[in-house]
Amino acid sequence: MAILLILMGLGFGYAPAQKTTQTENIFLITVDGLRWQEMFKGADSLFVDDTGMSESQGSLLKEFWDTDPLNRREMLMPFTWSTLEEKGQLHGNRTYGNKVDLRNNMLFSYPGYNEILTGSADDERITSNAKNNNPNTTLLEHLQHMPAYKGKVMAFGSWDVFPYIINEERSEVPVNAAFDMAEGPNLTEAERMINRMQQEIRGPWAGVRLDPFTHHFAMEAIKKEAPKVVFIAYGEPDDWAHDNQYDEYLHSIKQFDAYLKDLWDYIQSTPQYKNKTTMIITTDHGRGVDKTTWTGHGSGIPRSREVWIAAIGPDSQPFGEVKKEAVLYPAMIARTVFQLLALPYPDGDADAVISDLLP
Repeated sequence: MAILLILMGLGFGYAPAQKTTQTENIFLITVDGLRWQEMFKGADSLFVDDTGMSESQGSLLKEFWDTDPLNRREMLMPFTWSTLEEKGQLHGNRTYGNKVDLRNNMLFSYPGYNEILTGSADDERITSNAKNNNPNTTLLEHLQHMPAYKGKVMAFGSWDVFPYIINEERSEVPVNAAFDMAEGPNLTEAERMINRMQQEIRGPWAGVRLDPFTHHFAMEAIKKEAPKVVFIAYGEPDDWAHDNQYDEYLHSIKQFDAYLKDLWDYIQSTPQYKNKTTMIITTDHGRGVDKTTWTGHGSGIPRSREVWIAAIGPDSQPFGEVKKEAVLYPAMIARTVFQLLALPYPDGDADAVISDLLP
């Protein structure tokens, strides 16, 4: 009888596959609108001392400028170009023909996040940034509805559209986004303080909060709830870029890099996460490349299709900056996350896996 049950299970695909990965937890991190040019080359020589793009001429040079782009990028993102390069992977430096391209043709935020989170572009239904519940099922929702992950999936974002992108109502994934506050009967002292500060400190944008609130809400929840899957979406670089403030754009990127360090240091210092967690980092779109187009993105600015992907974790070989000619897509992240967790992705139409991120 036991043999018969095993054979039936194999025949119908129910037999559990033997886990060959070490990853038990996923931290999926996005940063809105960070160009690959700054990621891999540091501050842009055309922008860094432009009087119309910074509060005062020369103010960025000491902190961000060097004639060598390898030095510039380390000045801008020290964690990325030390720990992440040494122990992880960075894809998307088009100088070497290593490309990461969006599948969607909208080339702005909602379609980009849908692509990352679902594994497929949807140019028929996701055509704006309107607050419409996503008809597609994200990887977060798939996991939340699995017994092993129910109640262990959390999302945090700076933009007020994330509850709709994740379809919080249907997915039951808790989303703390925009000006949401930490809630519940057992708030930590830090959470109460962050709630208070968010009420008192308003950023310059109506639908986007400053990234420190997103980061620290996420960190406190991670420490308290120990989720298995965390999605954190930082937003400041895109908004400062739209405002043509290159100085604030660079400062927000450097702060984002510090947040990555904060997350990775916590992961590596915590028994539940250490050597069991993969962190995948990407962006929802690129931007234009000159002074007239860099503030924007979308189908009218084709180079905003150009993005990047980074990762660090126990199953990903430490290739560092990948220089081989290749093309990856953010849509490949969803299936890759599931394969790292030794799970089949429920949507057969989703993109392929990123084999470099797998053992």
